[in-house]
Amino acid sequence: MSTSAFKNKDEIRTLFSAAMSEMYKSEVPQYGTLLDLVACINKGTMERDPRLEQNLSLGGELDRLSMERHGAIRVGTPGELSTLRRLFAIMGMEPVGYYDLAPAGVPVHATAFRAVEEKSLNKSPFRVFTSLLRLELIDDAELREVAQAALQARNIFTPKVIELIQLHESNGGLTFEQAEVFVAEALETFRWHSSATVSLETFNKLQQQHRLIADVVAFKGPHINHLTPRTLDIDAVQASMPSKGIVPKAVIEGPPKRKVDILLRQTSFKALNEHIAFPGDGGEVNGSHSARFGEIEQRGAALTIKGRELYDRLLLIAKAELGAPPSEVNAHQYAEILQRVFQDFPDDIKSLHDNDLVFVRYYPALDKIPNFQDSDLKAWPLKGLISEGLIKYSPLVYEDFLPVSAAGIFQSNLGDEASDTGLSGSSRNEFETALGSGVRDEFSLYQDIQARSLDSSLKALRIV
Repeated sequence: MSTSAFKNKDEIRTLFSAAMSEMYKSEVPQYGTLLDLVACINKGTMERDPRLEQNLSLGGELDRLSMERHGAIRVGTPGELSTLRRLFAIMGMEPVGYYDLAPAGVPVHATAFRAVEEKSLNKSPFRVFTSLLRLELIDDAELREVAQAALQARNIFTPKVIELIQLHESNGGLTFEQAEVFVAEALETFRWHSSATVSLETFNKLQQQHRLIADVVAFKGPHINHLTPRTLDIDAVQASMPSKGIVPKAVIEGPPKRKVDILLRQTSFKALNEHIAFPGDGGEVNGSHSARFGEIEQRGAALTIKGRELYDRLLLIAKAELGAPPSEVNAHQYAEILQRVFQDFPDDIKSLHDNDLVFVRYYPALDKIPNFQDSDLKAWPLKGLISEGLIKYSPLVYEDFLPVSAAGIFQSNLGDEASDTGLSGSSRNEFETALGSGVRDEFSLYQDIQARSLDSSLKALRIV
């Protein structure tokens, strides 16, 4: 079959992202309120800062802003994780990065499924942070066996979606009609189930081990636990949520507020307390569970390895000075410490670029070429081309996640006391074995985009 008969993967991802958003909006109405709030704040932020809007347009990010969101899902077995990899491949989403949350006391390791090419990201930046439960961290052997049996007994994928995954792998794509069926069938994996598959007694025992373990093990499917719109001013969203009847978490995760945003800042509203029906000998037993919440993110510049090392070091200094996990009690103090400690991280784009702290996208100032001879252009190093205004640059947006931020969101919304008591270390090799493939290195992806943009700029200036 000709590839022209297949639905484009970016378009399938766009359809799925929109369908997921509509489903979650119907399941968690506050998510819809949050989308409206973020859209309003983004519009006002760009009106106050036209340069910001110009930079977003230059990087191809402006059109994608309203559709930008990521989801998060937690699975319990290697088979579930491997099948999700095959499912996401239909949407052009690859596993990028390895995240070990065990040191933060969260018994999972994870990757992020997303598109890897810039054009695809700008077409549809939908991502899914996907965690695999580490059952070996259940220290009660009998309970571990019960959890294992519950996970083995369920099937989180519909027969039709498995059929379509196999068809995609055999034919190299899905037709337009098949793609529409795929989106509807794949959505069922992420749907909420209000009926548990284990007894209330078992559920409570699983929660005593860790609330996340209960969330993964006790249900028919892994249900999407949040969808995250992108804001241009997370502090404004945080301050505005109470006026919309939404209770935010106390601490914005990630770096402090800056002139040049870096990496990722995240906040959320508190998880919903939802009714759950548990199976019992005499019929259903009523109970409740808190897992699903609304998250918001503000994305900044992608850091180089050097920049990430500086970020991690400063974050450790700030947390050591705080002396306790960030919480409602010390939120203001933590914000002050972060702001002071991060003064050692340059906060203007020139310093960030010249010190090799961020990845950038280069572009040529073609209007300046007539003022120079070709021999002049060829004689200058990159620094000279930049100083003469022939090559400009803007930071690459960070497309990935922060393990510490993810752990903080998990802890605050699963009802656990935040803890810095790490669990035993996990293994990237074990995760990739379960996944059925390696994970892409995010630093290499950013480096490739930067290198290609420089090459393209030099060619436009007739220097190559």
